[in-house]
Amino acid sequence: MSGKFRETAMRCVFCATACACILAVLLICFFLFSNGIPFFGKVSLWEFLTGETWRPSNEIFGILPMILGSVYVTGGALLLGAPLGILTAIYLVRFCPSRLYRVLKPAVALLAGIPSVVYGFFGLTAIVPFVKETFGGNGNSMLTACILLAMMILPTIILQAESAIRAVPESYFEGSLALGATREASVFRTVVPAARSGILAAVILGVGRAVGETMAVMMVAGNVANMPGLLTPVRFLTTAIASEMSYASVGSLHRNALFSIGLVLFLFIMLINVFLNVFIKRKKED
Repeated sequence: MSGKFRETAMRCVFCATACACILAVLLICFFLFSNGIPFFGKVSLWEFLTGETWRPSNEIFGILPMILGSVYVTGGALLLGAPLGILTAIYLVRFCPSRLYRVLKPAVALLAGIPSVVYGFFGLTAIVPFVKETFGGNGNSMLTACILLAMMILPTIILQAESAIRAVPESYFEGSLALGATREASVFRTVVPAARSGILAAVILGVGRAVGETMAVMMVAGNVANMPGLLTPVRFLTTAIASEMSYASVGSLHRNALFSIGLVLFLFIMLINVFLNVFIKRKKED
């Protein structure tokens, strides 16, 4: 009887924690929508999303440069970081000597725990001068932000992709070898395709880390709401909120605009996750 009681009690605990998580998400949604939607009664949604000028002092609110900056930098970080992260995970699982693995795995885990501001300082003192001397400009640019974000998403992609590759049954690899395939062909043509859904999930987590990053990007990207160019300063949606919320008056149109940016960012991340999850589901069915 006591065992059954404990089992019932734990089910209630698990159910309560799950409901608390769902409630937290619903409260965040309610907070964003209740504070962001009223702004569109004074400024049209089309003007807000397609305007190229952000000048709150003159009540001009156009966030197109910030949207494009977020999309371009996130895409650039994925182009640089995702292949490197996936290849590193493959090396750790199938090609890395055990002695070296005992050093590399904790190092990757350590990278995942470094605060964003530390990455920002590194980017400010190392990557910004490198980009300035190599490509020109003042160094605070979209390219710098792409390189830094690629470094920041690497641990997430490596750790998740490694788990997905290790979850593939060893019989897949051994069967491919038995059929005469080389070690490399067995890995890239048998093991990796079998772990495809898990690897894509790792990329999704990398996208979430890149889109939601604030402090490090603000330190190296210039934080200027210009139309983005490879060597020009850019501003993220997140950095606009972080840099201006402190002096936006409560109840002002400026503050409401910042809440609306948060709403756009929330919907943007949600759409990315829905799209990638649908893509993963289709790949599984194929």
